[in-house]
Amino acid sequence: MWTSAGRGWWRGCALAAWVPRVKGWRLPWPLCLRTRGAARNSWVLDRLYSSAELKEKVDMSQFPVENIRNFSIIAHVDHGKSTLADRLLELTGTIDKTKNNKQVLDKLQVERERGITVKAQTASLFYNCVGKQYLLNLIDTPGHVDFSYEVSRSLSACQGVLLVVDANEGIQAQTVANFFLAFEAQLSVIPVINKIDLKNADPERVEKQIEKVFDIPSDECIKISAKLGTNVESVLQAVIERIPPPKVHRKNPLRALVFDSTFDQYRGVIANVALFDGAVSKGDKIVSAHTQKTYEVNEVGILNPNEQPTHKLYAGQVGYLIAGMKDVTEAQIGDTLYLHKQPVEPLPGFKSAKPMVFAGMYPVDQSEYNNLKSAIEKLTLNDSSVTVHRDSSLALGAGWRLGFLGLLHMEVFNQRLEQEYNASVILTTPTVPYKAVLSSAKLIKEYREKEITIINPAQFPDKSKVTEYLEPVVLGTIITPDEYIGKIMTLCQARRAVQKTMVFIDQNRVMLKYLLPLNEIVVDFYDSLKSLSSGYASFDYEDAGYQTAELVKMDILLNGNTVEELVTVVHNVKAYRKNVLAKCYGGDITRKMKLLKRQAEGKKKLRKVGNVEVPKDAFIKVLRTQPDK
Repeated sequence: MWTSAGRGWWRGCALAAWVPRVKGWRLPWPLCLRTRGAARNSWVLDRLYSSAELKEKVDMSQFPVENIRNFSIIAHVDHGKSTLADRLLELTGTIDKTKNNKQVLDKLQVERERGITVKAQTASLFYNCVGKQYLLNLIDTPGHVDFSYEVSRSLSACQGVLLVVDANEGIQAQTVANFFLAFEAQLSVIPVINKIDLKNADPERVEKQIEKVFDIPSDECIKISAKLGTNVESVLQAVIERIPPPKVHRKNPLRALVFDSTFDQYRGVIANVALFDGAVSKGDKIVSAHTQKTYEVNEVGILNPNEQPTHKLYAGQVGYLIAGMKDVTEAQIGDTLYLHKQPVEPLPGFKSAKPMVFAGMYPVDQSEYNNLKSAIEKLTLNDSSVTVHRDSSLALGAGWRLGFLGLLHMEVFNQRLEQEYNASVILTTPTVPYKAVLSSAKLIKEYREKEITIINPAQFPDKSKVTEYLEPVVLGTIITPDEYIGKIMTLCQARRAVQKTMVFIDQNRVMLKYLLPLNEIVVDFYDSLKSLSSGYASFDYEDAGYQTAELVKMDILLNGNTVEELVTVVHNVKAYRKNVLAKCYGGDITRKMKLLKRQAEGKKKLRKVGNVEVPKDAFIKVLRTQPDK
């Protein structure tokens, strides 16, 4: 016996809440009703799995390939991706509609504290429309430039994207970068203009920006307020109409792409997979194309948004797989999984992430070295874009040299170590990877290559050993109101930038492109840009290779001895010598002589001190000191 708890019509689709009369519990069951003119007694009531409370396993075979849509939400940071994801989860009955639904898919503590998405998250939504059950696999992605690798990996499991743009702020730098990631992957792009409820919202202006910059007709834009839920239903309809189903073959042998993974201390590696061919179920023996190791599948399922075990996963679907991988090195992002004794051609995988910033990481107490090593290994499984090299320091002991995609990425990784693994670490000053072209055959033989990469400034080779130094450069995109152009140009010129283009995207906003040395932007460029533009300018960058540069290693000496932990590489500038007589212009010569005598006595006193033993705490305080903004 079924009782209607309410229903709402929209474009032939019904999102109706139905409640079965079962003693002891109540569960919402959205049902699909036939189009509006159908007789009431001929309506077909199709049960739809649509709640995270659902206990029995979902039969995934009922979703043919043509009824599957895999899509991501991409946008500039803080344009409302996660809020839109919350509304989509509510509309499809995946989660109950409550006031507490904020950043539902942002599960990390650091994400909720900072209000940003750091880790791409997957959710399978069940949606009934015009008598058909659809499986919509949604991936919510980060918006900050430092996490663009998460976006590119997520897109590999999709056929389309929702490009969200703030109706007040308009197109920003990361909007442009994310659009071209989707464009290069040949995905369908649905522009969504969000926050139309804001007082200063101007969706018509944003429509024109989208048409000019991305060449997408303005009539394809969907105007919504994710916060209030205004017109969000149109987004679901557009996903079904405009995004094509995946091109897969279910009769072929299994071929699954590992596009993300997490580590559980009890169950081992949980791999997020997109199936391109075949099917996989519990008990199957699978092989990793990367390691050639064989595993038995313990569990398969979908994320709804929490783990929901299923009997089987089929080609075209996105879900998770647990196969007893206990070693964190066994689950490689971009790996292809296939059935035992049924080898297949591996999928292309991913272009490996290129670290843009390096920093030394050491335990505060060397007795914690092994615990920190284990924590770093587990966290790098969850964040495969971090590179790890062993390192050591006379002052700080054994540690690692870690590579990150940017400063925020480094801060988030450090914060996750502290919050998730209770690890206390010391981070050295961030640097960028330089290259040096060796000058002699002897050195080339010693290093086994003519061009070496230097990730630790202490190992920067002397000028006598190289023919030229190379520094990394990036192509930066700045979008700003035109009133700040002068200040921003001055800032860029001070950072050795070369202007490439300047385009007005509307009457008041300008898009500037600059070629910038990476070491000039890695520490405080973004903060300076925000300060100069009163917070209105946005910045994004992409790798642009290397260029020849006049570089020099700057040593910091303590009583004549180099302090390795404080060494850095800088652009070659003329050295300055302090002139103690600068303030003595004119006047008696005896005053000048007195100052010179006092300086000489000071140097003599320093020489008498001898070697100074600096306690470890002093290094920690220096390295943890933040520069004044």
